[in-house]
Amino acid sequence: MNPDAESLSDEELLRYSRQILLPQMDIQGQLRLKCSRVLIVGLGGLGSPVALYLAAAGVGELHLADFDQVDLSNLQRQVLHDSASIGRSKVDSAVARLTAINPGIQLVTHARGLDADSLAAAVEAVDLVLDCSDNFGTRQAVNAACVAATRPLVSGAAIRLEGQLSVFDPRRADSPCYHCLYGAGSEAELTCSEAGVAGPLVGVVGSLQALEALKLLAEFGEPMVGRLLLIDALGSRFRELRVKRDPACPVCGEQPHE
Repeated sequence: MNPDAESLSDEELLRYSRQILLPQMDIQGQLRLKCSRVLIVGLGGLGSPVALYLAAAGVGELHLADFDQVDLSNLQRQVLHDSASIGRSKVDSAVARLTAINPGIQLVTHARGLDADSLAAAVEAVDLVLDCSDNFGTRQAVNAACVAATRPLVSGAAIRLEGQLSVFDPRRADSPCYHCLYGAGSEAELTCSEAGVAGPLVGVVGSLQALEALKLLAEFGEPMVGRLLLIDALGSRFRELRVKRDPACPVCGEQPHE
């Protein structure tokens, strides 16, 4: 461990003072954040608030994965990027913004698409993963890698005016995984570019993802393991469903398929 990670400097105590004041966080929780490594898969609408809040909160090492470039149509919701970043890789844009927010954290970049091997290695290298992607195939692959590496996964999704959030923690015997909840999915999955999405909605879901990550990393509160939060932005309603682990799940079940 880096010796500097074993204590907080005077500057860090001041920077993080408002969250250190929380009895659930305190200095020990802040030190846990400082020693943590987190992978963010996707730096778009969900990944933007996730990256911004985790960087601001002092998570010591953020691993940023996105192969895309910033487009004008992204800026309505992807608040990590700005007009000057159009045409630039989202990873490079994110590094510039996050460094400006908190130069005291470390940033590791994955600017190319992750195949099975590189995804497995990226997940193994961190303590927690946040799935901020926008397609079902990536979510399934990230889930499988997290189950294999026994890494907790904070998963969020938003489309149109509906959002979802859950936490899958393979370290817990009672935790379902993403596949337990969604199965093989549907080939007719829509993306934001096809169905549209409200910018503030992805901000809400991403902010909640960041909060769940902080709870897991600093070890306080009750993470949303075994629970699915459904957000109806049109009616401003939140609903929670219980989700059970599937013993026959091909990913995390008692006899998972190879």
